[in-house]
Amino acid sequence: MPDLMNKHVLVIGGGVAGLEAAGRLSKAGIQVTLVEMKEATGGHVVDWYKLFPDRKDSMEVKKYLDELVSADNIHILTGTTVSEFHKNHSHFNILTNKGKELLADAVVVATGFDLFNSSRKEEYGYGIYDNVITSADLEKMFRLGKITMADGSVPKKVGMVHCVGSRDEKVGNLYCSKLCCVTAVKQAIEIKEHISDSKVFCFYMDMRMGGAHYEELYREAQEEWGVTFIRGKVSEASESIDHKIIVKVEDTLAGRPLKMELDLLVLMAGMEMSAGGKSMAELGNFKRGENRFFESSDHHFGSNTGNIEGVFYAGTCTAPMNITETISHARSAVAEVTEYLKPKGN
Repeated sequence: MPDLMNKHVLVIGGGVAGLEAAGRLSKAGIQVTLVEMKEATGGHVVDWYKLFPDRKDSMEVKKYLDELVSADNIHILTGTTVSEFHKNHSHFNILTNKGKELLADAVVVATGFDLFNSSRKEEYGYGIYDNVITSADLEKMFRLGKITMADGSVPKKVGMVHCVGSRDEKVGNLYCSKLCCVTAVKQAIEIKEHISDSKVFCFYMDMRMGGAHYEELYREAQEEWGVTFIRGKVSEASESIDHKIIVKVEDTLAGRPLKMELDLLVLMAGMEMSAGGKSMAELGNFKRGENRFFESSDHHFGSNTGNIEGVFYAGTCTAPMNITETISHARSAVAEVTEYLKPKGN
């Protein structure tokens, strides 16, 4: 598109959505600058081992994204944040923390999400008991090829708590993070793959398996791997004298309380608006919704736009999404940007 070759777009965030958006904008002939606060791009995808539902290695996604942004008309600035953000008529004036001034015709905000800090749920003992970990901690073990307790021994009884930091009035997150259930199912299977004689228990409020092949994965976990699913909320976790984790659960299907001793307790941490997103909301006066993510102009046909003309949203800065949805959302943001940048009358 020759009309777009003299246009410049700033992409804020170098995770899946930001990289996808930058790569697709580049293919449209647009000059792109991408700023990423960390020293490397990739976002959360580099923290995961295998991805649901097909168990693809996350590094395959990272490789795809790296190849996508290898074009000459993409300039990537890592270790960089936006310190000033102003709209001047049809252009944006941006200053970075490193003193670099940028002038952009449009902006794509792809600041992603942060995992809920599980230490805020003190009743589960994260940060207090060594053998209480998060789903992200477990992914690191999968990548290393070994699941161990704090003393280096192999756990034989593992519990997984769903909805940690989601659907929880006490922490102010009423929304469902959408991916915790399927992450628990995937990780339960992987634990059984690594430790064949282990017993794995998933404590859930409701199983929300809304995605292609998610329900099939759930059935596989039960029928082929013997994972036990207990409908009930963990009310408390404590530690025994021999460092076992003791959980108290209300089994709502059986209508009775349970007390169980586990070797390892894994917390399925939910998703929250990222710190970078919060900063951009303040700098750019972007509206945020009840879930505190960026508020789209319309849930049906304006999910990539907000309250500032020329600013477009991509990915999980607007709501929890899986990687497939994030890539699709980034591509739709690019379509919105290219339409916006077209000379009027075309």
